[in-house]
Amino acid sequence: MDNFDTVIRNGTVATACETMAADIGIRDGRVVALGQGLPRGRDEIDARGLLVLPGGVDAHCHLDQPMGEGLRMADDFRSGTRSAACGGTTTVIPFAAQQRGQSLRAAVEDYHARAEGKALVDYAFHMIVADPTPAVLNDELPALIEAGYTSFKIYMTYDDLKLDDRQILRLLAVARQHGALAMVHAENADCIAWLTEALESAGHVAPKYHAAARPMAIEREATHRAITLAELVDVPILIVHVSGRDAIDQIRWAHAHGLRIYAETCPQYLFLTAEHLGGGYEGAKCVCSPPPRDRANQRIVWDGLSDGLFTIVSSDHAPFRFDDPQGKKPGGKEVPFQYIPNGIPGLETRLPLLFSEGVRSGRLTLNQFVALTATNPAKLYGLNPRKGTIAIGSDADIAIWDPDKQVTIENRLLHHDVDYTPYEGMRVTGWPVTTLVRGTRVWDGGEVCGRPGFGRFLPCGRPDMARPKVVTPADSGHYMANRPDALGQLAQRHDG
Repeated sequence: MDNFDTVIRNGTVATACETMAADIGIRDGRVVALGQGLPRGRDEIDARGLLVLPGGVDAHCHLDQPMGEGLRMADDFRSGTRSAACGGTTTVIPFAAQQRGQSLRAAVEDYHARAEGKALVDYAFHMIVADPTPAVLNDELPALIEAGYTSFKIYMTYDDLKLDDRQILRLLAVARQHGALAMVHAENADCIAWLTEALESAGHVAPKYHAAARPMAIEREATHRAITLAELVDVPILIVHVSGRDAIDQIRWAHAHGLRIYAETCPQYLFLTAEHLGGGYEGAKCVCSPPPRDRANQRIVWDGLSDGLFTIVSSDHAPFRFDDPQGKKPGGKEVPFQYIPNGIPGLETRLPLLFSEGVRSGRLTLNQFVALTATNPAKLYGLNPRKGTIAIGSDADIAIWDPDKQVTIENRLLHHDVDYTPYEGMRVTGWPVTTLVRGTRVWDGGEVCGRPGFGRFLPCGRPDMARPKVVTPADSGHYMANRPDALGQLAQRHDG
């Protein structure tokens, strides 16, 4: 007779590929049996009438990221992963952010120290490369990729993070040679600066003008430029937090031309609009970049989710308290829009929002929901099949959902350390009622039962989705098609 630590019975199990009635047997933190009528386990969970889904993988969130100028993120690894668990997410991938003048390895080591002993769910790290020196390009970044940090983010905006096109090309060449995935924040920094100067000169400094300073045209231009740079290097990239039609059109163009460009969007582009930035300084709560657009663009983003344009949905959780001198009111003051910290909270609400308005409304199938929020992120960042699915041998990261549970989102019910949610008052149908990480309950029936430090760091494999296309001498549509090794040589010749 099989000896199971836990058996989940009578539920409807869904993965990215199939939906079935099955029991799940768990032993030593892994799924070891799928079937009907499994022998009893030491712990029994009756999921009759419930959905049994892979735990979510939130592949784009910010926790305890070092900030300058007296700012501080509200969530550390303890509160952030607590909030994730209560929303059905079992793996998070935040960012080890390099500061200019700092070594990339030092940034990663510092981030490990910030995470140690705090996380309730498992976690990996992306890197943010803000200072691609020869030492970073030739030594640190390749070594870190080899050690399991196989993704990094490139910024085309923000003065303290933005890189120029040549720096981006050098980083993409390293990604190509070493099998890493590059993520790109695509907005044109010079256009934003020019528009911001013009708006401030006219006295337009309220939060609502943040959207006017970052129109879709600047996202469109930067997205097209990022795609062009990736085409030149022949390397896949992910365009993060895509907000609407203009950037989507560029990504559709890339797909039509055979380029491996992945796209991510976030709940703020499905549920918020630029109008949420109005209403005086309260609009600061919804200041994020790119900003939310309008209702017409919400429909276009939903279309991109349903037809496969988007690979993943992430929260881009960037938590700043509203009424806080280290948050949305720097120094305790209401400041012009360009000085408001960018970002909104969303780790806990990501999955319920998308389930309610995606699956329950018929915009998405249940399998698409699982793919977008769990399986595809795990694949994209080298964690599948360990994470993001329910299969023999996979970690028993499982969220059990009541698909009929109705919840009115209120910040007092959430488990982050932010003093607001931009989704206050929204009513959703469907909420995770039990969350297991490696077979251990961390959220159950309204009670947080996970312990800080239970979450483990996850070294990531080189993602298959980051492989460049196979090029041949006959493929004249790509630069360097006749010299597929040239970029690898270039990646090792950065002398500053």
